[in-house]
Amino acid sequence: MTDDTALVKRSRYAVAAVFCVHGSVTGSFATRVPWIQEHAGVSAGQLGLALAFPALGAAVMMPLAARVTHRFGSRNALRGLLALWTLALIPPSFAPGLLTLCVALFIYGGTAGMADVAMNALGVEIEHRLKKSIMSGLHGLWSVGALLGSAVGTVAAHANISAQVHHVVAAIVLTIVGAVVCQFVLNIHPEEDEEPPARFALPPKSALLIGAVGFCAVFAEGASLDWSAVYLRDILDSSAGVAAGATTGFALTMAIARLTGDAVVDRFGAVRTVRWSGVIATLGGLLVVVSPTAAVAMAGFGLIGVGIAVVVPLAFAAAGHTGPNPSQAIAGVATITYASGLVAPSIIGGIAQASNLTMSFIVVTALTSGLAVFARVLAPRPSTTAGAGPVQS
Repeated sequence: MTDDTALVKRSRYAVAAVFCVHGSVTGSFATRVPWIQEHAGVSAGQLGLALAFPALGAAVMMPLAARVTHRFGSRNALRGLLALWTLALIPPSFAPGLLTLCVALFIYGGTAGMADVAMNALGVEIEHRLKKSIMSGLHGLWSVGALLGSAVGTVAAHANISAQVHHVVAAIVLTIVGAVVCQFVLNIHPEEDEEPPARFALPPKSALLIGAVGFCAVFAEGASLDWSAVYLRDILDSSAGVAAGATTGFALTMAIARLTGDAVVDRFGAVRTVRWSGVIATLGGLLVVVSPTAAVAMAGFGLIGVGIAVVVPLAFAAAGHTGPNPSQAIAGVATITYASGLVAPSIIGGIAQASNLTMSFIVVTALTSGLAVFARVLAPRPSTTAGAGPVQS
């Protein structure tokens, strides 16, 4: 094994740990939203407004990640952006009202998005150098981190520990862990004569097409996570426990599929994998729509989870090989997918209000079928990534 190969493999495991840290912040926050709502004294409607600000902050600030990476190099950029993200966990729990909560969540989302772009760009570069798929596994470890963060948050909530104490401790621990693991990622710097990317620039057209595929997958993910339990309760008259099991089953099947997805991608390629993933997710959607029992619907949600699991990681990987600046393309795809996750729950609710939840999941099923139809936009292209830049150990 050459020194360069060992360096790249070491960096792979370090970036995997970064994904886990990133997910842990999300899980830590999600479990304490009720405490934050009570402390800030906001209504359900005001909370809904505030929770739109993370996506807004991400959309505004993600394009800056490419500039930061160009200026400081991949290692320092990721170390700094990840630290900003882990520390951004603290302010929301101290917000005394709606305005300060919105500002805190804007920063929370913005730092999340910039760290997201930096770590995905580095993951794409490592994948390119290893010449095998790793992005699905990296996103699977993000899901593992989210589950770990949620578990700790659940324990803290049951122990009546305030979100302020919980999040300060969690932020300090995750910041330290992130700083340590970032020491072992690739340290890529641009060529001396390479022009810095624009602060804000539209992504290339090809990235928009890739983002549209990601949109379909994330829309189905958001709809299933937020509405699967409601579907079983309202449409199939299931108990609260059984209904909650649908959401848990969906999340677990998606995480497992991501952790095992790289082997499938290496065997069949990105296009065939996403095409068949779309077929599986569509079959799952059809089972949900026609389900006579809770068991059939739960199986359907599980199939949706399996079907959409690898789509977003493959979309980021495809974007990373699009155009002269991979971070810019990844930021474009990430912005579209973030927007999808934001609008999906409200659109599903709007359709359900006008008709019913069954009609809502007919729309979800139609979108998952688009994965099979448009999978070809994820076909590998000749690499133009910044990976040709010098690497320092």
